[in-house]
Amino acid sequence: MLEKLRRDAVKRVEHGESPEAVATGLGINRRTIYRWLEAFHYGGAQALAAKPIPGAPPKLNAQQMKRLARMIREKNPLQFKFEFALWTLAIIRQLIKDELNVSLSEVSVGRLMKRLGFTPQRPLYRAWQQDPALVSHWREHEYPKIAARAKREGAVVMFADESGIRTDYHAGTTWAPVGKTPVVKVTGARYGLNMLSAVSKQGHLRFMTVEGSVNAKVFRLFLQRLIAGMDRKIFLVVDGHPAHKA
Repeated sequence: MLEKLRRDAVKRVEHGESPEAVATGLGINRRTIYRWLEAFHYGGAQALAAKPIPGAPPKLNAQQMKRLARMIREKNPLQFKFEFALWTLAIIRQLIKDELNVSLSEVSVGRLMKRLGFTPQRPLYRAWQQDPALVSHWREHEYPKIAARAKREGAVVMFADESGIRTDYHAGTTWAPVGKTPVVKVTGARYGLNMLSAVSKQGHLRFMTVEGSVNAKVFRLFLQRLIAGMDRKIFLVVDGHPAHKA
């Protein structure tokens, strides 16, 4: 795959495209395209050929990697009977074991995801009254202190927030004939709930739903439920919502 990418990139430059334009189009560093051009100049097409990778052979072959990428891209964990709806390294590791009969560590799965072109995506939602400068300072200076202290004290760091859930809200699209807008039949009843949730970097999730608004009393109840059954201390990170500071 990489060999074909090298050859195609060099061919495009040979046909008149600028190296910078080719690099941008392929999503690679400009220095990379110039290394390929240099190799081609001195060694010809053979210099662009794939070289054997030293070390142990990969546990997944090209066909298995293609199948894995398709499963992650086109489906969600719920369709494979997992309880969590978002892909995590732990879930992908189990998926590889269940579907491909190959055992990998989570570190290896992380490297594999990068090779397949996947990255952990962050939502673009902004926290309540977020100050970008303060957030940046907190992430670079305050959070490392929290994480270090949590490690010393055997605690888990979790991040909490609230969100609204409504029965009459929908997102996404569906396929239908041109000019014929599909109609989804629903009841006239409308219900809404608020959900409080806390999640760790490892994907451990706890949540609580409540009717009505989230205030200090509700947040305290959530904290009581959050610590129930926990075998270690929790460092809970929240935003500046008034209910979190009441």
